[in-house]
Amino acid sequence: MSTLTLSAADAAPEKIDKAASAATPASTPTATPASTPTATPPAPPVRSRGAALPWLRTLIAAVSGIGALVAVWWMVADNVDSFPGPLATWHAAVELFADPFYENGPNDMGIGWNVLYSLQRVGIGFGLAALVGIPAGFLVGRFNFMRSASEPVISLLRPVSPLAWLPIGLLVFRDADMAAIWVIFICSIWPMIINTAAGVRAVPQDYLNVARVLALSEWKIVTKILFPAVLPHILTGVRLAVGTAWLVIVAAEMLTGGIGIGFWVWDEWNNLSVEHILVAILVIGVVGLALEYALLWLAKRFSYGGAV
Repeated sequence: MSTLTLSAADAAPEKIDKAASAATPASTPTATPASTPTATPPAPPVRSRGAALPWLRTLIAAVSGIGALVAVWWMVADNVDSFPGPLATWHAAVELFADPFYENGPNDMGIGWNVLYSLQRVGIGFGLAALVGIPAGFLVGRFNFMRSASEPVISLLRPVSPLAWLPIGLLVFRDADMAAIWVIFICSIWPMIINTAAGVRAVPQDYLNVARVLALSEWKIVTKILFPAVLPHILTGVRLAVGTAWLVIVAAEMLTGGIGIGFWVWDEWNNLSVEHILVAILVIGVVGLALEYALLWLAKRFSYGGAV
């Protein structure tokens, strides 16, 4: 009995200690105030030299391309007899542009007058093509019957070379200027019809459904919905048409004669003045480039998002 009593007595303090330790709440760590993060200034963007001066890289590339062209020109002039080099052409250009608007009669005018007469023919023919081609493109794109009726006609006539229409113009109009304008008209109308019709067909159907719900007239559908949405496509067709017209007018004027840069080139060939022909080629290229950039700016100006 004494042994059991002592064992129970010895075990009692151990139980008390465990109970006390269980009853005592666990020590919680003291909360330290959160450290406020300090705002660090953003690092300046790292810009490479190429990104810092993009215009310089573009300028170097353009000068390199022109330099390569002049080098090839020089090599051809050194190996082909009677072919003027860049230096001889430069002297001829200085002489021509010293007085580009002289006038010694109807068949002897400066290069400036010839360029202006060519631009006038292009402007008239192109304007007539726009008056006919853009409304026709709306009709072709808007109505399935017009689309089905015009597709075989456009597919048949569009591949014909514009100069093949020149004899028809001479026969019908009996005038060289009107025949050249007719050629510009016939080569400019196809890009306008095709691009305008493609733009009309690309208009979301939801726009037209809203127009039907609002009971809009066909005129308001065209002016308020279709025209703003189709304008980028119209300007693309205009760019293509002007580029083609400027190409064709030179060849047409070579055949019809009169005043114009094309006839001027042919006349200088008859005079065996190759330097003047090269100057005219450069002038034709510069005028075409100016027209392209002007229309590209116009297309970006009136296109959604500033892109075409």
